[in-house]
Amino acid sequence: MPCWIDTHCHLDAGEFDADRGAVIARARAAGVRAMVIPAVEPANFDAVRELARSQGFHYALGIHPLFVDRVQEADLDRLREALQAHRDDPALVAVGEIGLDHVVAKPERARQEHFYAAQLALAQESGLPVLLHVRKSADTLLKHLRRRRGAGGIAHAFNGSEQQAQAFVDLGFKLGFGGTVTFDRSLQIRRLARTLPDDAIVLETDAPDIPPQWVYRTAAERAAGATMRNEPGELPRIASALAELRGWTLEETARITSQNALAALPRLT
Repeated sequence: MPCWIDTHCHLDAGEFDADRGAVIARARAAGVRAMVIPAVEPANFDAVRELARSQGFHYALGIHPLFVDRVQEADLDRLREALQAHRDDPALVAVGEIGLDHVVAKPERARQEHFYAAQLALAQESGLPVLLHVRKSADTLLKHLRRRRGAGGIAHAFNGSEQQAQAFVDLGFKLGFGGTVTFDRSLQIRRLARTLPDDAIVLETDAPDIPPQWVYRTAAERAAGATMRNEPGELPRIASALAELRGWTLEETARITSQNALAALPRLT
């Protein structure tokens, strides 16, 4: 059975509280041998670290752009202190999830950008790559990355243009592909998944979010009570969609995307 790396999974999320152990067991049975659990704010730094270490997984520490209204400037010091305190922990693989979200009106873009730039500096200071949140914000993200070359990492759930994709790749980033690639209507993302260089692609679920096509429920179905929770055990089936687009076997897909994940996150073993 091929072995898989889920480079972005919010396994600490409340959606998993009732059956987290079963979720992990299903993922392992499906061949998911490694996961990266990103923090989203200082309040869950300890939770993601303890969960990752208890299961033999990996974690990242950072402040998500959608959470910057919930933190203060002093929380950047808390992040710095946490990165320093755990700098020798092999399970700590990145600074993240950080980035920018230009879809939402709040938090304001200026505040998002301030915390993003500050966390890039902390990543550089710590010698760690970053896990980037990218929603209609690629150009601004890239502007800051060019000022701080060398961070590297993963542009999570990438949804930009071919030119933006190449710009991230040129700066040493891999691009994360997950459930969205399973939808026929996701033309741009599927085109990128088909045409990017082999060494540019990593796999992720973003569980419990970004459900693949077979898990997705329409708004009407959700209003009627249907649920749609993504989980890391879906990764091999997502990988099958990527393999079909690229003409790879499943074994090739596992090998190539795992090599890319290790290149992006060198502490990931």
